[in-house]
Amino acid sequence: MQPVKPRPDPAPSRWSYRMQRLMLTPLFRTVLRVGVPFAVSFAALWVWLSDQENHDRVMATYHEMRAAIETRPEFRVRLMAIDGAGAPLSEDIREILSLDFPQSSFDLDLAAIQRRVRELPAVAAADVRIRSGGVLQIDVTEREAAALWRTPDGLDKLDAEGVVIGSVLERAEAPELPLIAGKGASERVTQALALVEAVAPLAPRLRGLVRIGARRWDVMLDRGQRIMLPAERPVQALERVIALDQAQEMMARDIAVVDMRIAHRPTIRLRPSARDEWWRISRMSWGDSSQ
Repeated sequence: MQPVKPRPDPAPSRWSYRMQRLMLTPLFRTVLRVGVPFAVSFAALWVWLSDQENHDRVMATYHEMRAAIETRPEFRVRLMAIDGAGAPLSEDIREILSLDFPQSSFDLDLAAIQRRVRELPAVAAADVRIRSGGVLQIDVTEREAAALWRTPDGLDKLDAEGVVIGSVLERAEAPELPLIAGKGASERVTQALALVEAVAPLAPRLRGLVRIGARRWDVMLDRGQRIMLPAERPVQALERVIALDQAQEMMARDIAVVDMRIAHRPTIRLRPSARDEWWRISRMSWGDSSQ
């Protein structure tokens, strides 16, 4: 009688059980299906590229393909257009960029071009793009001159923010702009323009504004007249002087200085000839009264 063989245990082994559980894991199946082939391919490619000859061949092919794309007619820039800038500013932009056309749009660093254009003092804002037709388009917002600033080096044009945007050789080149002078005047252009607006009734006689001690203004008129304004609320003090002039024609008299630095005690200073005449009339009046 042959011995009966024991029936095999149908339960899987421990390692077989663990492998089956792993195969049921989506991440593990993805690694086997994608990760392992990718790692093997990457390792093979790395080994192949480690050969300098193969590396050089790949780079040469890459540069040839890129050159073939970049030199296509649709990517060629043939000219530059500048809008929003006057002739002098346009010439400055073309000079600082010094671009030779035609050239590929891939060779143009638009961010660097925009940055260089914005660095020009006369430019408030700039936008650079390449538009259809192979045109490098530069849209410029130009700063507008608001005043002339007299310095030891000459006359500078300022915008309303006090930014120097250019220079002129003489006052006659920009007679429409108010003239300011003195240390710190460029930092108070807005206030200076408000004073120019307040003195509008005397505009034909206005010669300029002088910043004194970098803290207050003097208004200079023709015939050597000067209005000395306080450091605080200068516009209101100047409006008081204008009101007095309109009521009594004060500035038409022989006055050298109107001092408004002390708001509650404004004073006037006569010219030497007018002062002498006043003393002469006073002595005559005192003489008459003594008799």
